[in-house]
Amino acid sequence: MSTAGAAPSPSYSKEDFASGQDVRWCPGCGDYSILATMQRTLSQFDIPRENYAFISGIGCSSRFPYYMNTYGFHTIHGRAPTIASGLKCANPDLNVWVITGDGDGLSIGGNHLIHCLRRNMDLNIVLVNNQIYGLTKGQYSPTSEMGKVTKSTPMGSIDYPINALCLAIASEATFVARTLDTAPAHMSHVFKRAMEHKGVSFIEVYQNCIIFNDKTFAPVTGRDNRDERMVYLEHNKPLVYGRAKDKAIRLNGLTPEVVDYQEGMDTSDLLIHNEAEPNPHYAYLLTQMTYPKMPVPFGVFRSIERPTYNDMMEQQVEAAIKKQGPGELKPLIYGNETWAVS
Repeated sequence: MSTAGAAPSPSYSKEDFASGQDVRWCPGCGDYSILATMQRTLSQFDIPRENYAFISGIGCSSRFPYYMNTYGFHTIHGRAPTIASGLKCANPDLNVWVITGDGDGLSIGGNHLIHCLRRNMDLNIVLVNNQIYGLTKGQYSPTSEMGKVTKSTPMGSIDYPINALCLAIASEATFVARTLDTAPAHMSHVFKRAMEHKGVSFIEVYQNCIIFNDKTFAPVTGRDNRDERMVYLEHNKPLVYGRAKDKAIRLNGLTPEVVDYQEGMDTSDLLIHNEAEPNPHYAYLLTQMTYPKMPVPFGVFRSIERPTYNDMMEQQVEAAIKKQGPGELKPLIYGNETWAVS
């Protein structure tokens, strides 16, 4: 999303973006960290609060608009991308954020999400992924792993889970990233990058549901494991990770593999991250790096430029007015395409 009004000395604080409403999430929920990081990040831009709008669907994370001291709309299940698209088309100057979850965004709202991404709407989508339905008390979700035992799958889920970033890349989203609730500095960096991007941005946030799916990401993101099982993406740099920074990724054909790494070694054989690669194949390949076979990537997978739906729509409207004039409402309503019912 364009941020032409950004200034080096912002006039807001984190508290300015807090609505004052009682935050009603379970103690220990990862949504607290996401909310605080969002408020802190927006305060660094000199953009009036009335120029922001937060749109959500249904789910725990979808309470977000209540807690932001901005405009907001708590809509219906899965339809947040649709409402947000209409809002952005009607008022292109708004900074529009969609807050959704793995259930709201990838189940009933999956089709709406796909079309919002492929159109390159100039808005930001944050998908909070805890691999469970939290609001409705612990049913499995579209991102739950195979074999997941829940109230709705007492014998274990037999669904193949959706990889949210695969969906975003396949939909040709122009900005795709992943972060996590326990890394606020990294999360803020990703949110800033999304703000600065012109076009649709899609951010998956690994979030912990302490009540119904506690520590689901701990094997990857836990304090004891993260150095060996996470890799941070940095543009034009090799994918290096490990507690001693002694491992790297290279390609064997189209298959990424782990190799030993030492600082100063020749990196020509290694996979060098290029978030600006216009072909989506590379970013899609990164989404296939999953635990336990590979370290899980975090950061910006893809960031490219492409005309936005909003700009192209405005250009069409201007062209139509130039060709046909501004038009009048009354002749349109009472024209040849209407009829009276008696």
